[in-house]
Amino acid sequence: MAAWDLSITVEELGPEAPPINISVTSDLHIGGVILKLVEKTQMKCDWSDHALWWAQKQQWVLRTSWTLEKCGIHADASLVFIPQHKALRLGLPNGCTVRLQVCFSGPVFRTVLGICKMLNVRRPEELSLLRPVEEKKKKKDQVVEEVYDLTEVPRTSVSQACLYNGMPAHFADSPQCEAVYRMLSVPQPPPAPELISKQYRPASVVDKAHINSRWLDSSRSLMQQGVQENDRLWLRFKYATFHDLEPKYDAVRLAQLYEQARWAILLEDVDCTEEEMMLFGALQYHISKRSLSEPQTVNSNAAMDDLESALQSLEVKMDGDGSTVNDMLDDMAVPELSGYLKIFRPKRLTLKGYKQYWFKFQDTCISYFKSKEDSFGEPIQQIHLKGCEVVPDVNVAGQKFEEQYARWMAACRLASKGRSLADSSFQSEIQSIRSFLAMQKTSGHGSAPATDDAAINSYSLVSPRYQKKYKAKQLTPRILEACQNVAQLSWTEALLRFLQIWQTLPDFGVSYVVDEVLGIAPNRLIRIDLGVGDVVKTWRYNNMRQWNVNWEIRQIVHEFIGGYIFMSTRSREQSDTLNEELFHKLTGGHEAL
Repeated sequence: MAAWDLSITVEELGPEAPPINISVTSDLHIGGVILKLVEKTQMKCDWSDHALWWAQKQQWVLRTSWTLEKCGIHADASLVFIPQHKALRLGLPNGCTVRLQVCFSGPVFRTVLGICKMLNVRRPEELSLLRPVEEKKKKKDQVVEEVYDLTEVPRTSVSQACLYNGMPAHFADSPQCEAVYRMLSVPQPPPAPELISKQYRPASVVDKAHINSRWLDSSRSLMQQGVQENDRLWLRFKYATFHDLEPKYDAVRLAQLYEQARWAILLEDVDCTEEEMMLFGALQYHISKRSLSEPQTVNSNAAMDDLESALQSLEVKMDGDGSTVNDMLDDMAVPELSGYLKIFRPKRLTLKGYKQYWFKFQDTCISYFKSKEDSFGEPIQQIHLKGCEVVPDVNVAGQKFEEQYARWMAACRLASKGRSLADSSFQSEIQSIRSFLAMQKTSGHGSAPATDDAAINSYSLVSPRYQKKYKAKQLTPRILEACQNVAQLSWTEALLRFLQIWQTLPDFGVSYVVDEVLGIAPNRLIRIDLGVGDVVKTWRYNNMRQWNVNWEIRQIVHEFIGGYIFMSTRSREQSDTLNEELFHKLTGGHEAL
């Protein structure tokens, strides 16, 4: 049994205080070391949140039952006795900054759970932390950042789902905390055009890949990744699979998700057409107006909520039981689509790339023939759509072929997921596309509803590309005209519609990593040709049995792929308790499977 003097620095004694030496033996457990240390400080305070940080190894010593010998701690070890929870500044999706006490000793995954519990954000597994992009600011542009401080809220007071005046109990303690909750749960006004133009905008997919390299490792602690007290990190939605969105309980989650989507549109992180941009602008304007006039508080009764949930579950079961026979009959007579369509084949020596054929859509395949009469024979070509990329392309201004487009587009979307036209979601997919097209329609007369043009700053509602392309007086009537299609929506309906349209964009949910470049989406992994920006290879997660990544940033790739597989295991019937072990197993690499 070896004996020596162990030197430990106590943070509470101040930076100038010398380390404290205590006599230890190799069989002394960590709890005994802490007890000796606390007695020697002769300070009376709550030490329950403190733990030992091993500076040389860059790791926490948290197993108090382990002996010094088992931990590998010897006389040359440099240990620091510090709190496990410290203040951190978090940049939120809405651009605001909150300061709160977070866990520096547990894995980042668990730290995010605590942050989301404090901020009242459900489904915290969808979010994570990343280092902010360094912005070069001129001295004249430097302003004092407003910080919403929540460090005084006791961690023990943050409990589940107890609402007072429509907000969690720990936000109802003071007017200051109520102001913080309103900031979290109500979208911010449209940003000034100058603010949009000053924001960092990635110029290429390579730039986007560099941003994604800033995500923190979910399996390691903040301290292990060099994060210090009062540092600033971003809290963002990392995984683009938003499970069980419920406006009644998700006021903060919806508001912050909307803000992240809005900035993705304004900073051109995802591409959209001109008509879609006008619609996004109209929805932003409508949401901003409604958020000022509609009360956002929600009064909830736990007993009634439980009853409502039980009735909904019963309704789902009864619907499922009653439709079994019909589903069987539908499967016996598989529906199909057919009609004359034009196929585009790019040719170098001629400008004419479109040619008309008779098309048939059956199961998850498209076949085309020279004419309808030839459709009973062998097709010219049969295209299997399972796993394909479906990119929308429709001229809304022409207002032609919309019904045909909605049906074929819905069929293609389902087929890419391996579903046939007999799938129960086919009609709802068609209706969703019809609604989206209807919202982009204009009256054709160029007239906008009478309103005070000074009340709308159209440059606050569109990306810099359209700020340069059009004058404000050209944008304003187009946005106001688009507002006619959303004017009947409530604040919550408009917000949900904004998110739904955002999720239909071709680039939605694709996170680019490494310089090759790889794109990681909720259901697939894609490889991009940097020369033209096209997808050259797609791997569907449901077809992957294992994967191996050889790049230096393999942890990022593993986290995205494993994280999305973890998200797919969630169901409405499951409790809110997350299987953290499964998450770390899936995001730890291909060896986990």
